[in-house]
Amino acid sequence: MLLFFTLGLIVHFVFFASIFDIYFTSPLVHGMTPQFTPLPPPARRLVLFVADGLRADTLYELDENGNSRAPFIRNIIMHEGSWGISHTHVPTESRPGHVALIAGFYEDVSAVAKGWKENPVEFDSLFNESKYTWSWGSPDILPMFAKGASGDHVYTQSYDAQREDFGAHDATKLDTWVFDNVKEFFHAARNNQSLFAKINEEKIVFFLHLLGIDTNGHAHRPSSRDYKDNIKIVDNRVKEIVSMFKHFYGNDEKTTFIFTSDHGMTDWGSHGAGHPSETLTPLVTWGAGIKYPQKVSAQQFADEFLKEWGLEKWKRRDVNQADIAPLMASLIGVPFPLNSVGTLPVDYLNNTDLFKAESMFTNAVQILEQFKVKMIQKKETTFPFLFTPFKLLSDSKQMNILRKARSYIKQGEFDEAISLCKELIHLALKGLSYYHTYDRLFLGTSVVIGFVGWTTYASLLIIKSHSNLTRRVSKEVKKPSRLLPCIFVATSILVVFFLLIQACPWTYYVYCLLPVPIWYAVLREFQVIQDLVASLLTFPLSCFICYLLVFILGIEVLVLSFFYRCMLTAGLTAFAIWPFLTQLWIQAKITSLSWTFFCLLLAVFPLMPVVGRVPDISLVMGAGLLVLLLSLFVMTSLMKRKTSFGKEELLVHLLQMMNTVLSMYIVYSTHSSLLKKQGLPLTNQILSWATLASSLVVPLLSSPVLFQRLFSILLSLMSTYLLLSTGYEAFFPLVLSCLMFIWIYMEQETLQQSGVSSKQKLTSIHFSYNTDITQFRQLYLDDIRRAFFLVFFLVTAFFGTGNIASINSFDLASVYCFLTVFSPFMMGALMMWKILIPFVLVMCAFEAVQLTSKLSSKSLFLIVLIISDIMALQFFFLVKDYGSWLDIGTSISHYVIVMSMAIFLVFLNGLAQLLTTKKVKLCGRPKSHLI
Repeated sequence: MLLFFTLGLIVHFVFFASIFDIYFTSPLVHGMTPQFTPLPPPARRLVLFVADGLRADTLYELDENGNSRAPFIRNIIMHEGSWGISHTHVPTESRPGHVALIAGFYEDVSAVAKGWKENPVEFDSLFNESKYTWSWGSPDILPMFAKGASGDHVYTQSYDAQREDFGAHDATKLDTWVFDNVKEFFHAARNNQSLFAKINEEKIVFFLHLLGIDTNGHAHRPSSRDYKDNIKIVDNRVKEIVSMFKHFYGNDEKTTFIFTSDHGMTDWGSHGAGHPSETLTPLVTWGAGIKYPQKVSAQQFADEFLKEWGLEKWKRRDVNQADIAPLMASLIGVPFPLNSVGTLPVDYLNNTDLFKAESMFTNAVQILEQFKVKMIQKKETTFPFLFTPFKLLSDSKQMNILRKARSYIKQGEFDEAISLCKELIHLALKGLSYYHTYDRLFLGTSVVIGFVGWTTYASLLIIKSHSNLTRRVSKEVKKPSRLLPCIFVATSILVVFFLLIQACPWTYYVYCLLPVPIWYAVLREFQVIQDLVASLLTFPLSCFICYLLVFILGIEVLVLSFFYRCMLTAGLTAFAIWPFLTQLWIQAKITSLSWTFFCLLLAVFPLMPVVGRVPDISLVMGAGLLVLLLSLFVMTSLMKRKTSFGKEELLVHLLQMMNTVLSMYIVYSTHSSLLKKQGLPLTNQILSWATLASSLVVPLLSSPVLFQRLFSILLSLMSTYLLLSTGYEAFFPLVLSCLMFIWIYMEQETLQQSGVSSKQKLTSIHFSYNTDITQFRQLYLDDIRRAFFLVFFLVTAFFGTGNIASINSFDLASVYCFLTVFSPFMMGALMMWKILIPFVLVMCAFEAVQLTSKLSSKSLFLIVLIISDIMALQFFFLVKDYGSWLDIGTSISHYVIVMSMAIFLVFLNGLAQLLTTKKVKLCGRPKSHLI
């Protein structure tokens, strides 16, 4: 069985990783020739302002008094330049946004492994193509473009990472630091001949990364005065910088200014997903080569923003975020970034029609180069008779379009040339996508075959080892046929030969060869399959169809709950009426009513807003107080009953209650300190980490009696959960745990009703690894319901207080008791632990259910694994790469969550066993248990 679980882990890791090879491989290719417009550019230099985390609506809208928060930028829109909305792509994080802006492509998700900081793949950028680039700002953003540059011409100046503190007194200092250092730089240049000569060159870029707005948004929300005041400060300082540039360069009118943002932010201060508040960012351009404002009588846009912002008279020019890179390259006359997939927005250019047409032609050739390289790469690694070229853009069609476009330019028909180049870009991008996803069907089929094989094998193992369905199987050990292994060995050799000739990556071998041993193991159990079919034939057809439909309905409810949290409410409501559909209501009225009450109470949580959107510390305090009252009630009850609740157990219980009080104090004092902008107190930070560290140790000191150990685990984990809570979600683990306690009682009642076992008091049952294996019973049909209950409760634990499939559901305020300085991995780990705490509580309750129902943990766990694998297989088919970026990201994250759940189940099952069975004495020799 250990071998089976090891194999299961490997299989699930492979299936988990497959999604990244199929959907998340890097789209970049190398080997293209740089392309630039042959005509002189309008600008010698470009200044790029990126206000990190700035929403388009917050910048453009008027305040309650009818005044603009950014009067200088609004004046530019009305009198000097062009403006619009830059539409970003998921994930709306800082690194992908800057890569799209400066390199012109939408980054693959492999960058998340580097915390959106380092270069997972080499790529070209505007900075790399420039003669010189000077940049000021965050240490999280600037280094990635300097490291990716060839040569030593990209200069960076960053503040210390510790300044990125969400609890700092004034986050606007991050922006004022940038502006002050730019001023000092130009002041120093007047006295430095070498530097002065460099900044008077052409094809140079100045990049100002402004992180203050993003930091204030995370800390105080975009609706806060801090966020809006930060915009005013940035607007005023941008005005100063523009004035300084004009003065320094003697008003030579050779400077282009671009003001934009990498991403927006939700109303609750997060970003990462595809909500319009995250994907709509401002774009304001002015200076050399940029069109002046154009007044219009009417504009056609799907949204109503123009009237809200009072800008309906000024022409709005929307772009995709990646389009800004070729725009900047065209303005200063550098080659377009080699990996750029942006389309030059010619409507922004104030230049001759010839320049626009030539720039568009260059843009088309640059993207076509990527298409050609990608096609050659795929052609060289595919059998000639299997290779299917992209038919919409054949070699002859490429030549015809290029020849025709060049002819139009020579004849002065510039609009026709631009239109033709846009068509070529559209086809080339479709072709790039075609070759990028060329192997998707092949890899997907291999993974599905392996997936189905694994699920089938796990099902056969349950039937063979843990059920009574195979009693009629002959006990004689038949000598296995030599033909079967020979067939599978031959199949493996053919697969290897096929992949070897095509020079496929090593991961392809894993995905294609893994199904071979899995299906070999399945077919070796052919006798079990025969016996299963024979047993099913004796089963009444109507009953079989009824059970099958109920099972399918249950799976679909679980799948739909990933999209609609209200499905969890529907499921819990169905659970609430379960006792009334059976004899349990008659047999155990109080237990049944308690079950119904807590099911309905838990069903309320999925109907509430996603956690973090409406923070309320008083609710956290209320949850802590409720935990204390419950602790007092349990302690007095145990002491009255004179159970095994000795001095040691009493001391541990009091320690946990004190820890809860301490957590409440830390939450309250940290919240007060941050409101006063005094930062995170060091004492609170140390105590928070100490509470987290002790939460998995203190329960081991409590009695191994079932009820006492489970309650001790709840108290310890609640202390940590309170520290990670910002509102109503603090009540969630408490209500969930109460339902778990009732679940244990309910399962005892069902077993007593069916005559499988007699009812025992929870205060008399001890957790122990040394369970007598002879006490384990075989699986019954009702055990599938138990496994389904577990999966449903696990999904409820995941989605009960928010949709974690969406990155923007995470509220950074949850971790402010532990740290406020930006650290993506540490913050992510803390928020993941917050999600896993309810998960651990459910798994510990499941351990108790297995113990009281005399079931082998392996048998019930296998059913759970099969249910989650069937869900994962369905989500695998639901993964898509079309539609909105929100839909694409959500579909992929759903699959990742289900696969992660299957993998985590193995580890959390071990953690639950450790927490429930291990006993550590405060003094004397510790008592250990062996598996």
